[in-house]
Amino acid sequence: MPHINLLPWREELRRERQRQFINIAVGAAILMIGIIALTHIQIDGMINAQNARNSFLQDQITRVNAEIKEIESLEKEKQALLARMKIIQELQGSRSEIVHLFDELARIIPEQVYLIKLDRTGHEVHLEGVADSNEDISEFMRRLNASPWFTNPKLTVIETGKKPYEDDSWFKLTVNLTGGKVEEEEK
Repeated sequence: MPHINLLPWREELRRERQRQFINIAVGAAILMIGIIALTHIQIDGMINAQNARNSFLQDQITRVNAEIKEIESLEKEKQALLARMKIIQELQGSRSEIVHLFDELARIIPEQVYLIKLDRTGHEVHLEGVADSNEDISEFMRRLNASPWFTNPKLTVIETGKKPYEDDSWFKLTVNLTGGKVEEEEK
């Protein structure tokens, strides 16, 4: 029987398969490196695009915040102007009020009552005066209460024999101004 040596053939086949395996492994490694590089480039591009969008949005937010501050300052100016306008309207409306106050006091004050001092604080009028008797003060308070310009008279002090009004009754009273609203409602 003849003796045939098949070893070199198998060894060559084994070497060929090893080369193919190495070629496939190197090709797969190169392909993976390429895929990783492309993925990295794509992700980097997406990050750059998102950063550009973020900076654009940040610029817009900054601009809008500046506009909001400007609007807030304009709103404050508007409120200040409205407050001034309200004060001016109140002053215009109450301009003739002092004339009516003195006119009404002159009409309703009894002959035996004399006013020494008159102070006004907002809608309150503080009166100080002298009367011949306590009845005259009561009559004055009734007339104040019946007046369309005054309401709620309150006697705070009444003294008899106070210098220099020793024979008379000295008094202090407070009354609220209505601004003639009762009179206006009746018209």
